[in-house]
Amino acid sequence: MGAVYLIRHGQASFGSENYDALSPVGHEQARVVGRALWARGVQPTAVVSGTMQRHQETAAGALAEMGVNLPLQIHAGVNEFAHENVIEVAEPRYASKTVMMSEMAAAGDPRRAFQKFFQDAVTRWVGGNHDDEYDEPWSVFKLRCVSALEDLVAMTPAKGHTVAFTSGGTISVMCAHLLGLSDAQAFTINWTLANAGVTKIVTGRDGLHLVSINEHAHLEGAESSLLTFR
Repeated sequence: MGAVYLIRHGQASFGSENYDALSPVGHEQARVVGRALWARGVQPTAVVSGTMQRHQETAAGALAEMGVNLPLQIHAGVNEFAHENVIEVAEPRYASKTVMMSEMAAAGDPRRAFQKFFQDAVTRWVGGNHDDEYDEPWSVFKLRCVSALEDLVAMTPAKGHTVAFTSGGTISVMCAHLLGLSDAQAFTINWTLANAGVTKIVTGRDGLHLVSINEHAHLEGAESSLLTFR
């Protein structure tokens, strides 16, 4: 049987002008997940990344630790949804990061305030009642993720390993598809995914099997400070 490993990117730079860049913690998470994959004997026959900076920086850090020299295949299908667009449609004033961060800071706990707002914004997007307002409606995003999963499976030989560096929303949709979950249930997975967590899908003659979601033991223990979710 072959296997597809979905790796969520390391921690991005929340609150900065370039969210897409990995934070210092994110870079270390990338190295740690690379060592974890190497220790469990993952030998990629293909490595894939989305077009986003945080995907490619995570891939670079992880693959360096694994000693992998395969070409990184860029696949826009594994990109995250346009979270900034989802935010701005829900609250147009938040097109200004300064305004958004100022209001979140006034709440006392910026990360918690943002999480509550963002969950509400995503719920509105997933609901499908305002599709014409978004650059990429939920239904289109979902189809893109499922199609990308099919591509990942197609490039995985019978005993091969494909390692894909992607995002939480994409992983959530793929998992929900395999588990037969509803749209509303899909993002209950997303909220619990750890940065640099590992999700494994096994491919075989009888189809696909989701054997693990969000493995993150490599980020715990002595390196507990590396366990982040946003």
